[in-house]
Amino acid sequence: MDKPTATSVFESLSSGIRLDVFRLLVRQGHTGMVAGEIAATLGLPPTNLSFHLKALTAARLATVEQEGRYQRYRANIPLMLDLIAYLTEECCAGHPEQCAELREASCCAPEVLPPLALAQRLRKP
Repeated sequence: MDKPTATSVFESLSSGIRLDVFRLLVRQGHTGMVAGEIAATLGLPPTNLSFHLKALTAARLATVEQEGRYQRYRANIPLMLDLIAYLTEECCAGHPEQCAELREASCCAPEVLPPLALAQRLRKP
């Protein structure tokens, strides 16, 4: 990932509504949701949602597929993971053993964090 792509992603997620939509789509995984379901779930007017979905697709955070007269939206999870990797690729200046301690301070569930194998291996004397 490059800086312009990361900036575009963050700009798109700077809207609370778009952040809610993206998180909803992430929860749905590969199934995704049609626009009407998204609007109903989040209590948004369809015209308002359309604007936000367009911004998410322009930033490549969501994909859209036509299904008859409906459009199904899915979160671009590989892009989300690329962004996480971009943000953390230089974590602890190349000393991953330090990351093990930082993980313990995080409120993230361990299963959503990258494996600790390397950090644990390097941490042992």
